[in-house]
Amino acid sequence: MTDAFRTRAIRAGLNTNTDWGAVIPPLSLSSAYRRADPGQPGTFDYARTSNPNRCLLADALADLENATGAVVTCSGMAAIDLLLHDRPHGARILCSHDAYGGTRRLLDARAAGGRFSVHYIDTSDLDAVARALETPASLLLLETPSNPRLRISDIKAVAALCKTAGTELAVDNTVLSPVLQQPLALGADYSVQSITKLLNGHSDMVGGVVCTADAQALERLTWWANCAGTGAAAFDSYMALRGLRTLPLRAKAQCESAGEIATRLAADPRIGTVDYPGLTSHPGHEIACDQQSGFGQLISFDIADPDIDPLQVVQSFKIFTLAQSLGGVESLANIPASMTHASMTPQARAEAGIGDTLIRLSIGLEASEDLIADLDQALEAARLSAPVS
Repeated sequence: MTDAFRTRAIRAGLNTNTDWGAVIPPLSLSSAYRRADPGQPGTFDYARTSNPNRCLLADALADLENATGAVVTCSGMAAIDLLLHDRPHGARILCSHDAYGGTRRLLDARAAGGRFSVHYIDTSDLDAVARALETPASLLLLETPSNPRLRISDIKAVAALCKTAGTELAVDNTVLSPVLQQPLALGADYSVQSITKLLNGHSDMVGGVVCTADAQALERLTWWANCAGTGAAAFDSYMALRGLRTLPLRAKAQCESAGEIATRLAADPRIGTVDYPGLTSHPGHEIACDQQSGFGQLISFDIADPDIDPLQVVQSFKIFTLAQSLGGVESLANIPASMTHASMTPQARAEAGIGDTLIRLSIGLEASEDLIADLDQALEAARLSAPVS
């Protein structure tokens, strides 16, 4: 994370208003834009196609991702779906086996309708990736770090395998954002993410984005977003651009707190496995050090003490809020098996290592010592509430 990146994030969209000289670009809620000539639209014509706030946000995100351009959508899932629109009928799609539950739900639903076939693989295992690519595939959707087990896949190595196989590579960069990871620079064809999360950072809008360095791919994605009507609304784009300006500062502080909390959890005898790439014990630590400029704000851990019920833990928090999201300024907790990944079959959750005792934390901007104290009291409260055997 460089000072130049901080400057680019903060300056995004500033001083672009030529009508009134507004430093912060104003919100434009108009759905239609006046034409001087019936046969010739102006810069903006109809808000489904584009609007000033969405364009400013797209330009800012493309700049931060070092992309040719970006298409901003109404949600993160819409961004992933946008990548699927022009895949040939019957195409073969590959995806990380431990991807976000909503991603698997979308792919499974499209596959069940006969649109394409989908195959899940452990993308942290390069041999498994190579075997999967022996059969032609249209797209590999790679999630790294994965949600919720935070497995690390080697983007550069997977990109090389995909290039040899003639398969496009899309990296879900939601957990880290471009401030901590640059998928396109590592060889990916697309960087896709939920703007709702770390990019916006304030849990007050919903959106997604697909970035690419390929001008022809950008043109196709833009056409489909207009055709399907999946572009982001002006207000959501306005809010996201506001949040984006503090992204480097937020991410730095959240990474620091997450590292402290993960270290404390790893030393707690009540806790089993702690998933955090910043720990040297994490199997993907070295790759994360190579391809990331920070380890992120997500932590997952299993409960080892049989007398502690994970449900009691998350219901005993006083600072952490039990909710389904991540990346905001507020700290959140959830049980993936019954919340974010509940749509997966029990077998799929077992294959991805998402057990019933797994708790996922999204670390916000509260003081790390307060969050550690909250974790400690919640674990103790859950232990004391356990029935006497």
